[in-house]
Amino acid sequence: MTKVVAIVGTYRKGGTVDLAVDAVLDAARERGAETAKIYLLDKHIEFCTNCRSCTQQPGERRGRCVINDEMDAVLNEIESADALVLGAPVNAFNVTAIFRRFMERLVCFAHWPWGMNAPQTRSKKSTRKAVLITSTAMPGMFIPLATGAPRALKTAATLLGARPVGKLWIGLAAGRPKQELPQKVLAKARRIGASLA
Repeated sequence: MTKVVAIVGTYRKGGTVDLAVDAVLDAARERGAETAKIYLLDKHIEFCTNCRSCTQQPGERRGRCVINDEMDAVLNEIESADALVLGAPVNAFNVTAIFRRFMERLVCFAHWPWGMNAPQTRSKKSTRKAVLITSTAMPGMFIPLATGAPRALKTAATLLGARPVGKLWIGLAAGRPKQELPQKVLAKARRIGASLA
């Protein structure tokens, strides 16, 4: 059975990104997938201190972080998945700070011993599929041109050993406090979700 895990970096449960993630997961579940959704807002994840301790050990397995919080449990859940859904709305022209905090902690998937100029991804294999979801007040076509959200989401997917197979850039998402997903976006989310199962 395929397992799909969603990582949601929004501050507003029930908002645009959350609804899109639900649509993807619902469609995957209807096709027989096991699904799980993790709200970063509900997890105790500390900021990376850039000590680089986790990057020193060689090998393909992620490095061990010295911080004692819930990040290890989140990563264990991710590593048990066949597919990921990474969702975060645009805030100040990039993903939310809560998603960035999570993303910075993914340095454990890099090997960067002292003396090496730049980190190297521990594994070049993309063993998982990923769906990338973001939303913004501007028209959706401007998301890759005017924000860093697509690159941030793709970077997170790559570090997690996932290759993007679908994306949802949802524009004009700030018209009302509670907004339904447009039918076109909902249909695309469901198509993408069905393809993950």
